[in-house]
Amino acid sequence: MERGWRYRGTSVLGVVCLTAFAVGIVNNTTIQTLAMQIPILNRLPADPPVGLEYTMEILVTTAVMTGVFIPLYKPRPRRALDIVFLVHKRVLVGSFALAAIGYFDYSYRLPRLTVVLVTPLLLIVLPLWFVGIRQQPASDQARALLVGDDPELFTQILPELDLPIVGYLAPTQALLARSDSRLPATDGGLNVDLERLGGLSRIEDVLVEQDIDTVVLAFNQADRAEFFGVLDACYEHGVSVKVHREHADSVLVPGDAVGPFVDVEIEPWDLQDHLIKRGFDLVFATVGLLCLLPVCLGIAIAIKLDDGGSILYQQERTALFGDRFDVYKFRSMIEDAEAQTGATISDEDAGEVDPRVTRVGRVLRQTHLDEIPQLWSVLKGDMSAVGPRPERPELESAIQAGVGDWQKRWFVKPGLTGPAQVHGVTGADPETKIRYDLEYVRDQSFPYDLQLVIMQILKVFRDAIAGFRSNRT
Repeated sequence: MERGWRYRGTSVLGVVCLTAFAVGIVNNTTIQTLAMQIPILNRLPADPPVGLEYTMEILVTTAVMTGVFIPLYKPRPRRALDIVFLVHKRVLVGSFALAAIGYFDYSYRLPRLTVVLVTPLLLIVLPLWFVGIRQQPASDQARALLVGDDPELFTQILPELDLPIVGYLAPTQALLARSDSRLPATDGGLNVDLERLGGLSRIEDVLVEQDIDTVVLAFNQADRAEFFGVLDACYEHGVSVKVHREHADSVLVPGDAVGPFVDVEIEPWDLQDHLIKRGFDLVFATVGLLCLLPVCLGIAIAIKLDDGGSILYQQERTALFGDRFDVYKFRSMIEDAEAQTGATISDEDAGEVDPRVTRVGRVLRQTHLDEIPQLWSVLKGDMSAVGPRPERPELESAIQAGVGDWQKRWFVKPGLTGPAQVHGVTGADPETKIRYDLEYVRDQSFPYDLQLVIMQILKVFRDAIAGFRSNRT
């Protein structure tokens, strides 16, 4: 089977060609005449299009079906029945979309008989296509790869693996204490040598060259660049990832997984959820920035009049898969507030008074107005409206030492608000915060996002009123 971008191209081409073929078949005069013999269908007018109308019908149907199948273009190990179910779901979504187009826009409508006839045909041919090009699930796979930074850990987990391993990838420094680059392994009770196929930077090349189906992680130190780089490569090439249960602290795994090795949930949410979420982010950020523009001008003037310093300040935060990005806020502290202390959590996060906060800054923090510039990060795609609150990399190293599950929050895009924020939990209580964050990763949905946004807006109003009252007294 094809992998990576070749799989994407093959799957897209199949949807386009089979959809166009199906439209051509159902518009055949003989087919439509036979369909009219069915009692229910004989009420629909038989009107096979010709010329430009026929071309537009093919283009519209193909475009809609190609779009609704986006979640299935990324290669994933799936069982045949799962593929059939997913394809049927997409075909039905596409058929409803075609019917809706015909209802709202007559210029691009498809005849009702065409929609009725093309749907069952696509329910047959498209599942066959995707089953034919599918990647076999893990139980049927024949080629696996060990990837990590600890060869000694490899030798510990190898006896429990029931997958044939073609070799391993490890950084050079991990092998300095060894006399050679081969590891002792077992295969059916016989001693064999497991060969090193290169460093971690060769992950993508080896996945393709060796036709790898499964990667088994064996990291002693989950460095954000190397560790999440491996996960990203597996995600792009449709390779499943497993990890020993005793070393699963840094990854998301199914809650009901059994056995010594568990699957890593590289993509915890369906791509359709991502698309809906991204669409909401764009609308939310655009409307927010436009509506709050006069407020932003007023804040900028107030900051300048207060101490004459800079209006915005910039901070580096942790993003998806451990990457980093810059966020901007309205400055609420004195200039160079961390020059003497270094990166620290504000005393206000623990409910105390931070002397570094300016007069205007205290109002901004009480009303959460200092967060407005982060809508630009949402618009750019670095953040989402809802998700785990991004933390500063300088502070996360200390947090990780005490909270083993902290890296699991890196599997989703950070957000402006989330369950932890609406419940008033900050980085001063990382153990409670991570429980809320992982709860969101498991339960995320568009209605849940809307609920959290509404709760956060209400919280902002309550905090603003409370701050106004306290300032008056």
